[in-house]
Amino acid sequence: MKKIVAALAAGAALLATAGTAAAQDWSRIRIATEGAYPPWNTTNAAGQLEGFEIDLAKDLCRRMEAECEIVAQEWDGIIPGLTTGRYDAIMAGMSVTDERRQVISFAGPYATEPIVFSALKDSPLLKLDFPVDRVDYNQVSAEEQQALDTLAKALEGQTVGVQVATTHQNMMQEYLPDVDVQTYDKVDSIALDLLSGRIDAMLADSSATRSVIETQGGVEIFGPGFTGGPIGIGVGVGVRQGDDALREKFDAAIKAATEDGTIARMTTQWFGFDASMKE
Repeated sequence: MKKIVAALAAGAALLATAGTAAAQDWSRIRIATEGAYPPWNTTNAAGQLEGFEIDLAKDLCRRMEAECEIVAQEWDGIIPGLTTGRYDAIMAGMSVTDERRQVISFAGPYATEPIVFSALKDSPLLKLDFPVDRVDYNQVSAEEQQALDTLAKALEGQTVGVQVATTHQNMMQEYLPDVDVQTYDKVDSIALDLLSGRIDAMLADSSATRSVIETQGGVEIFGPGFTGGPIGIGVGVGVRQGDDALREKFDAAIKAATEDGTIARMTTQWFGFDASMKE
């Protein structure tokens, strides 16, 4: 957690160099994505960016009547890249959290889904019995606490892989501090170590986990899905603090894409379920 906060604070210190974007008309927008987190965003065999957020970015830019360029940026440098002016917005499966709001602003959110644990098909973790299928950290019930206690006990002595500087890492540090956590640059790297037996479990978004299951096999989801609290309120567009006009443009476009069913259709296409924001 300290490393994550320190990195964010370092990005905030560079805000002064981000230029005078507030005066722009935002007819041209440069958007960063990771390109390594399917089905939110990924890079295909031809080296082209694709995924739900690529399609959504194009739709939002059309609604904003803006000419947009979408570029790939590694996850661990994506917020500093925004604050230093390398691009104007982030659409990279980034959850809206209070911690990140200390450094950048958000439009949206535009989509949400639970995060889940997974393990090899022959792992004893898959035999665990949980009283609930969802844990909402905003208001943990007695049964949800029982599920957390069961999980904490089962993961004693185990190693869980997470992507670095994510809400997944935050959740492990806040709610499962006694479990050994191994951080990785991207989900594909976690999956490789899980499949090779170098770690015992993986924690990631449910759609990203299902993508691993579909492409790699040998892995299954176990336990409840997790929402709320350190996981945030959903995934949004990250913009620099002070770029209010740009944030408002994205907010209006996201609202329209939500109301006319575009985001519901796109998430169903890419995730296999409707992950759009509900009232």
